[in-house]
Amino acid sequence: MDTPDPAPKPPNLTARALADKQARAAREAEALRANLRKRKEQARARAEPQPDDDGAQS
Repeated sequence: MDTPDPAPKPPNLTARALADKQARAAREAEALRANLRKRKEQARARAEPQPDDDGAQS
């Protein structure tokens, strides 16, 4: 009885495919960093006391 190879080798990537994969990973990493910066900025904005914009004095 034949048993399948437990860990098949990943396909070989051409130079172009490897470059595309690396570029995709770089874009994803930049998007994640941008998202983190945005979330930190929003958290800081929520933590700051908001000034009263209505101009009413109590």
